[in-house]
Amino acid sequence: MPRVTFATAAGQETTLDIAEGASVMEGAVAAHLPGIEAECGGACACATCMVYVPAEWRDRLPPPGGNEADMLDYHPHVTDASRLSCQIRATAAIDGLLVVLPPSQR
Repeated sequence: MPRVTFATAAGQETTLDIAEGASVMEGAVAAHLPGIEAECGGACACATCMVYVPAEWRDRLPPPGGNEADMLDYHPHVTDASRLSCQIRATAAIDGLLVVLPPSQR
């Protein structure tokens, strides 16, 4: 199983094993990880599962699709590093991924 580490802005880290093919958001929700609200359940319709992906990991992920980019426009803390965790699939290519949680999802 790919491992993903979630870091808060304060530096607290939680590492989760996420089933191959599941989304990073699904892994966070299953583990009851604070900071990932996921109000739409992964339908790419709310942006409450946004995370920041460090530059060294961005090339390993597929680029955001049109729906994801549109949803990110509604998040108050969006940056160039922003991705919706519901759109990141756990695969061997992202084993060891670090994502940083925003200060809030609203």
